Amino acid sequence: MKKALALALALLMTAPALAIDPPYQRQMERLAEIMGSLYYLQPLCAAGDEDWRAQAAELIALDEPDDDRRQRLAGAFNTGYTAFSRLHNHCTPASREALTRLLTEAQKLARDIHTRFAE
Repeated sequence: MKKALALALALLMTAPALAIDPPYQRQMERLAEIMGSLYYLQPLCAAGDEDWRAQAAELIALDEPDDDRRQRLAGAFNTGYTAFSRLHNHCTPASREALTRLLTEAQKLARDIHTRFAE
């Protein structure tokens, strides 16, 4: 019994610590996904000159995520870009509507994250 306990303690002490996501991780991933969508849609519809990829990169850098979180945030951005690039080849009323809705959602998410979690 003592050997089993000692072995269990030794394994626990040598196991790598698992990173815990911050409470806003899900919202950050959604925001990154939206920014990827906007990165595709905005030039398609000539709806401004915001560089959403640069904005997403800056947001991720400011958050200082570990490698796993950084990859998930970048993956979310790429997912957003890919999703709209598959459906929209040119600007349509649906593209414009999606752009408007995504901008609204991004503003709300950014405001909520900042209000609830900024130091």
